[in-house]
Amino acid sequence: MDKILIIGAGGQIGTELTKYLRQQYGEKNVIASDIRATLHDDLMESGPFIRMDAMDSRQVYQVIQKEKVDKVYFLAAILSAVCEKNPEMAWDINMGTLNSVLRVAHELKFKIFVPSSIGAFGRTTPKDGTPQLTIQRPNSIYGVTKVAGELLCDYYHDRYGVDSRGVRFPGIISSLVPPGGGTTDYAVDIYHKAVKGEKFTSYLKEDTYLDMMYMPDALKAAATLMEADYSSLRHHNAYNIASLSFSPKVQAEAIRKYIPDFKIDYKIDPLRQGIADSWPNMMDDTAAKEDWGWKADYNLDMMSKDMINVLSERFAGKGVK
Repeated sequence: MDKILIIGAGGQIGTELTKYLRQQYGEKNVIASDIRATLHDDLMESGPFIRMDAMDSRQVYQVIQKEKVDKVYFLAAILSAVCEKNPEMAWDINMGTLNSVLRVAHELKFKIFVPSSIGAFGRTTPKDGTPQLTIQRPNSIYGVTKVAGELLCDYYHDRYGVDSRGVRFPGIISSLVPPGGGTTDYAVDIYHKAVKGEKFTSYLKEDTYLDMMYMPDALKAAATLMEADYSSLRHHNAYNIASLSFSPKVQAEAIRKYIPDFKIDYKIDPLRQGIADSWPNMMDDTAAKEDWGWKADYNLDMMSKDMINVLSERFAGKGVK
């Protein structure tokens, strides 16, 4: 059985990916790690945890060597809107941690998953049917680190044979982890407000379409790519994956199917609106479908019903039918 290390297990994706992989591979075979000393109780109690600073390549080396790790899911990063508040820190953390772990991957020869994002694209990128290979000129420091990360992974793969793999995630919607500072996090918070009976104020315009994905599909994509036959992967890193595309207005309409009196208004944040305007409406994920069988399971209605059910149970002890 593979031994897996998740770096950045306390983040939005890491929290749920740790649980998902422990179900797939066994609790003892999936090690959660984070720079924080403690994580969600479920993660601390359901399997091994190691406090680790991914900037410290020596510490990363020691942990991976000692635990005989076969696969690493690298999820340490600062998200888009937070990055803009401190670009220097964003670069140091997003690139410093990745470079550290790739250096160790070169030495110890483990397989590594490194996610990229729709943030790797920019205003000059085609917004509809965004190609797998296209111009990437992001206008945010988050996007700059994502493009640089894609190139760095390609370099370590081509130069040293590191088995690095990755996808360009759309905005991820989670029923478990609260919003964490991303431009697409409105699409999570809107469900929280709706279930609590509160009006939601969107910081994006009502007609701003963005690529989105429900967390179960994101987890499936990461795990499926890591299990794919190496010889079938034409790109290895930064595969486009797509699932949903909607605007705040369209999402609100989907919510009203289950919560008819839900209300939304708009107070535009120029920073996040500017970032959103530079990102795709929907990526072309043909390469992922052809190379490793990618296929999303959730549409907007299915996701909305599930989100409302889960959050209703959590906040009020009741769901929707």
